[in-house]
Amino acid sequence: MSDALILTLSCPDRPGITANVTGFLFEHGCNILEAQQFNDRESDAFFMRIAFNPAGASADALRAGFAAFALRQEMDWKIASRSRPRRVMLMVSKFDHCLASLLYRWRIGELAMDPVAIVSNHPREAISHTDIGDVPFHHLPITRDTKDEQEAQVRAIADETDAELIVLARYMQILSDRQAAYFSGRCINIHHSFLPGFKGAKPYHQAHARGVKMIGATAHYVTTDLDEGPIIHQDAESISHADSPDDLVRKGRDIENRVLAEAVRLHLEERVLLNGQRTVVFKG
Repeated sequence: MSDALILTLSCPDRPGITANVTGFLFEHGCNILEAQQFNDRESDAFFMRIAFNPAGASADALRAGFAAFALRQEMDWKIASRSRPRRVMLMVSKFDHCLASLLYRWRIGELAMDPVAIVSNHPREAISHTDIGDVPFHHLPITRDTKDEQEAQVRAIADETDAELIVLARYMQILSDRQAAYFSGRCINIHHSFLPGFKGAKPYHQAHARGVKMIGATAHYVTTDLDEGPIIHQDAESISHADSPDDLVRKGRDIENRVLAEAVRLHLEERVLLNGQRTVVFKG
């Protein structure tokens, strides 16, 4: 059986798109395995994700045949393999729970990724209790004076490894506008989110002092606006007056692990399409 492919597309909404796209696949002998679409009435845009069996047709031939139709429809589109692991660069500082979670999920086959590099602004000893296996580790320290040079090294590693996705797995450095723009649409960050929001040092302690009743986490694409990028996934957990700051930290780690892992999965499976400052997420 041929490897399944995934077609994702977005374009201005107009009649006949679904019929034309599915008709194209039918004419080329493809069998649709999964199909989802969304018509955004606010932006008058159309979004679609189709997983299909090409039944012998090559991905390159399908891309060539689809290109002319897509051009007429002003489509932003891609055809990708469903099973091919995406090449992922992971970035971390001292808090390595998210890194450990991603590596574990990769090892058991939950995440179809190929970790090509781990980059940290701290030495390997800072995360010595996390098993990174044979994944290449790069210690790139950073200061205010060396930020430009360090970020250039990060870009070089991403280019050399052909990284398709960069994951900030609790990488506690703010990316410059240049770095955020360079990785636009392929860099995911995780951060705590509260109601109300607490920024700065010891956010869980701030939350405890204010008596919050719910804590959460948000995974989003990195943009030049700090922590304001398009949101991919969020989750929250109720807490009570009996929870200590340490309880909040512990529960917060768990939420961050699962929110980031789910966001990475959705991206790897081509389920996230950008819609301006928002996302269209086809769950599955």
